[in-house]
Amino acid sequence: MRQARKYFFYTVFYLWVCPAIAIEQMNGKPAQTLVLQIDERQVVVDVYIPTISPIGAAILVHGFTRSRTTMSQHAQALAQQGLIALTPDMPCTFDFRCNARSIAGLVNKLRNTEEFGESVGRVMLVGFSAGGLSSLMAAETIGVVGFVGLDPFDRPASHKNELLGVATAKSIDVESLLIRAPASQCNAHSIASAWHTELKNLWRDELISGASHCDFEAPTDWICRMLCGQTDPSRQRMIRQGLLDAADRWMR
Repeated sequence: MRQARKYFFYTVFYLWVCPAIAIEQMNGKPAQTLVLQIDERQVVVDVYIPTISPIGAAILVHGFTRSRTTMSQHAQALAQQGLIALTPDMPCTFDFRCNARSIAGLVNKLRNTEEFGESVGRVMLVGFSAGGLSSLMAAETIGVVGFVGLDPFDRPASHKNELLGVATAKSIDVESLLIRAPASQCNAHSIASAWHTELKNLWRDELISGASHCDFEAPTDWICRMLCGQTDPSRQRMIRQGLLDAADRWMR
């Protein structure tokens, strides 16, 4: 556990610096940006609306100290597939349970209100890095039909000799997809790799050869590439295709 804590704080150091000052130009803009009150906290959400009647929804959660803009291109691609795509700014920096409650609140709004255009019955969760841990913890929310972990991160559970994500994975029944990079300092040396043995309904576990942590953001920025490795269009296409495959499978 000491080693896990070391990797956690190493990742904190690497990704704390100037988290979102240089996100590269996006290909499109959200239909709207909303400020919502969820679990007594304000959550800023960009909403991407499909041009057809929505077949479901996706909530895409950014990594540690990053922002909703780093998931915007993934959101645009899923909106083109007919999903209402939400990219929220997580309200809590270190509290993954707090962020999970915010994600669950968004799921409930998607299912039970028309705040995003119209209500939907099926929601998939997509989480990058630390956002993968928060999304995993929200995956049992009613209405969630699938979870995608993009090079996810894990951390020790408080006062327990077990990782928080590993403990959570044991109770998750929804179908899951993991898309991961090889071990590096920025994914805490694949600290979440044990999820694939604990998830009861794992659909696919994909290790993208040569991928950097930054390949999983869309768009990323020069800060991430400087600290966590260069990106490659062919690897990014594989990651994006995994998301589209998941949407096709879970929203039919």
